[in-house]
Amino acid sequence: MLYSEIIGQEEAKERLQHMVAESRVPHALLFAGRPGSGTLPAAFAFAQHLFCTERTATAACGNCPACLKTKKLENPDLHLVFPIAKADKDTRSDTFIFEFRKAFLAAPYMTLDYWFQQISAENKQPLIPVAEADDILKKLSYTSFQGSYKVMVIWQPEKMNLEAANKLLKILEEPPDQTIFILVSDAPEQLLVTIRSRVQQIPFAPNTEQEIAQALITNANISPELAAQKAFLADGSYWNALLSLEATEDGETFLQIFQEFMRLALRFDCGKALSWVDHAASLGREKQKQFLQYGLEIFRDALMFNFGERGLVRLSGPDKAFLEKFAPFINQHNYEALVEEFNSNYYNIERNANPKILFLDLLLKANELINRK
Repeated sequence: MLYSEIIGQEEAKERLQHMVAESRVPHALLFAGRPGSGTLPAAFAFAQHLFCTERTATAACGNCPACLKTKKLENPDLHLVFPIAKADKDTRSDTFIFEFRKAFLAAPYMTLDYWFQQISAENKQPLIPVAEADDILKKLSYTSFQGSYKVMVIWQPEKMNLEAANKLLKILEEPPDQTIFILVSDAPEQLLVTIRSRVQQIPFAPNTEQEIAQALITNANISPELAAQKAFLADGSYWNALLSLEATEDGETFLQIFQEFMRLALRFDCGKALSWVDHAASLGREKQKQFLQYGLEIFRDALMFNFGERGLVRLSGPDKAFLEKFAPFINQHNYEALVEEFNSNYYNIERNANPKILFLDLLLKANELINRK
């Protein structure tokens, strides 16, 4: 992975480049940012820069043997720890290392939900067990293959249980020589305060709409108009933008799912409602969250439309045509409550709540709110 492949994040990249150029690399770094902001690919880009035998002050060469191995996540001095499903106590990251490499190489901006889809563990709790902490110490006791740095990337360290986190803390307090820890976190506030105090944090901001749109035009070969719309709906996450480009099952779009949801909210039909809930629950957490985010954008644009601020409406094409018909149903009496319900469901979906219960409850509450006079 090269810095040039990371979207935006110029400030973070410059800090990392200066560390290498000045040979002042801290023994422990925390890359902190929302899902889809590029923290994980940046961790591997930084590792590749460290390992490169032909590096410059600002970049890895991309062609030396060390770069080629790191690009495939196969450098023997690169060690990985990541969440797995809570299972037998002997299961750990190494059990799924081939699956992880395949998943990352296919989708460098992947989220935890996507990773769990790849190992058929979507409905299980993510965990970094205490056995991983023991493995970390064992792996880092080996001599470096290249005779320089050893890099330990820990993705989602907040998923460590307390015992594992305390063991990691002890390792951070007395790190082996020439060892660099890179903790990559979506929720650094969930880490032990004592761990946060022993790492240098590199913040990753949400990507701008312009950065996401340009990346979509370049990487997905889509029109500037479509790229701008997807970037607007992405909420600062390139991963969200990629997901929104994908059609759901049977060619369905989020617009179609939302239209059916609102038809049922207006005129509730128990049989059709249960059928819709079953279908929504089958989409998987990634697409469920995308649907909820899409609904929030619809509500926002509907309010702008109703207040006459049509220049601020960002939806286009079929989405905008639907918005013009739907907007009258959103008003000052139900807007805040609808947004709160959709946000609450997004939060609970992230925490592995039962989607059937959540979506049925959301449908019943939307029915009440949309028909409120």
